[in-house]
Amino acid sequence: MQVPMKPLLPAASLIALLLAAPAAHAYTAYVTNERDNTVSVVDLDKQAVVKTIPVGQRPRGIAIAPDGKQLFVCASDDDTIEIIDTKTEKVVGDLPSGPDPETFALAPDGKQLYVSNENDAMVTIIDVASRKAIDQIPTGVEPEGMAVSPDNKVVVNTSETTNMAHFIDFATKKVVASVLVPPRPRGAAFKNDGSEVWVSSELGGTVTVIDPVAHKVTHTIHFTVQGLRADAIQPVGIAFSKDDSLVFVALGPANRVAVIDTKTYAVKKYLLVGQRVWHLALTPDGKEMLTTNGLTNDVSVIDVADLKVTKSIQVGRLPWGVAVSPQ
Repeated sequence: MQVPMKPLLPAASLIALLLAAPAAHAYTAYVTNERDNTVSVVDLDKQAVVKTIPVGQRPRGIAIAPDGKQLFVCASDDDTIEIIDTKTEKVVGDLPSGPDPETFALAPDGKQLYVSNENDAMVTIIDVASRKAIDQIPTGVEPEGMAVSPDNKVVVNTSETTNMAHFIDFATKKVVASVLVPPRPRGAAFKNDGSEVWVSSELGGTVTVIDPVAHKVTHTIHFTVQGLRADAIQPVGIAFSKDDSLVFVALGPANRVAVIDTKTYAVKKYLLVGQRVWHLALTPDGKEMLTTNGLTNDVSVIDVADLKVTKSIQVGRLPWGVAVSPQ
């Protein structure tokens, strides 16, 4: 027996159903504005600021929890780390960061924060759930950059005055190695596969590649931008592409982002962005890289596939750090 077919929906009804379907979730970026004491909330679908959140004094370092529900912001001049509920977009608490927190790294599981305390040469470890400091580890003078290995076993801290990258064993909470790098190391980042640590040196004008097991320097990368003096090239922020094939380095007053091939360690391209580019963040889909540009008060959007700057988004004054929602 032949089963009668159900009649097809009329075209108008089909269009209505498609229109009623929920839109894809747009990523949200959060930018600390050091001079305004605010965080700009940027809708990356609209590519515009949709809200401004008042925070403590001189906000700099910023990170978002793995589930996207909480945002952590260094209020450096208030000697604290503020917690923002991303649903209500309000400050709901704080963490005991120690004096003058500037940057920090969030463990991959979101359970600990590793904070560099620039004024007292310490790294403070904070338990996020209990909101308590659980340890302090002495490091070099003026600790700055922080990075955590993907397996959460190794923490790297850079000290600006000692000119070293310090390797901290998470289990013992001790510095197990210190690697000398060029002057004023600022940023540190692990490759996504954990095989290398890259450290930027602002005054040295270089990026140092370190084997995190042997604690040995394997490569030193130099930069040359036509028409710029060498002292104008000051590497700071570092971020890897999702597949680890590329690394993006913010070159500070050079107003450019260097794109480096991680296999050859050669600079593929210099991308012109806003003035005094500080830090970077990759969207979770790996398609866009965002940069904070301190003197032009904007965020540049880089298309990772095409290696082109596609947009400039105005934010607050002196943007410093940036984090992107995980979903």
